[in-house]
Amino acid sequence: MIVRAFAPALVATFAVLAASAGLPAFAAAPPGSTAPDFSLPATDGRSVKLSEFRGKWVVLEWVNPGCPYVQKHYVSRNMQTLQRESGGRGAVWLAVNSTNPSHADYLKPAAMGQWMTAQGAAAHATLMDEAGQAGRAYTARTTPQMVIINPDGKVVYHGAIDDRRSSNPDDVKTARNHVRAALGEAMAGKPVSVASTTPYGCSVKY
Repeated sequence: MIVRAFAPALVATFAVLAASAGLPAFAAAPPGSTAPDFSLPATDGRSVKLSEFRGKWVVLEWVNPGCPYVQKHYVSRNMQTLQRESGGRGAVWLAVNSTNPSHADYLKPAAMGQWMTAQGAAAHATLMDEAGQAGRAYTARTTPQMVIINPDGKVVYHGAIDDRRSSNPDDVKTARNHVRAALGEAMAGKPVSVASTTPYGCSVKY
């Protein structure tokens, strides 16, 4: 498994950003580590616990409808396509909204669920992480930010959805989709060639 090393300047920058957000200085849940468990309410009212999916592939997506980078991947249908592809391969897709209720971007569970439905999303569940517990456990800094967990409960990918760090929907066409590539390699029993990347997008609104 190859893990990209952060340049010293980037690490220093993340340390400052993490400290200001009340997050650990270095990324939690790196590839190879055990995925932190969590239990969160879904927008439809049910309680969802990550560990109930042990034995299955799981994809986590940090989402905030108010973020232009999130909108890029939904307007282009890139996120929905990836959700359906992953689900078709037996993976469980969990969208996580860690927006604090006091922030202007916050949507109540019903409104968040309605937005996902309106986008034609194919997530197994959309989870409300209002206290930021799950987000902090994974050091989620941006929306979107992506994590892939294998059936043994180990993280095999953590980072950006792709390599085109913009909010332009047209850039999806020429991007390397890290999530698609990592899930395909991991499911085929191959080493994940790019297991860690620097996430990009809007800051998570803790």
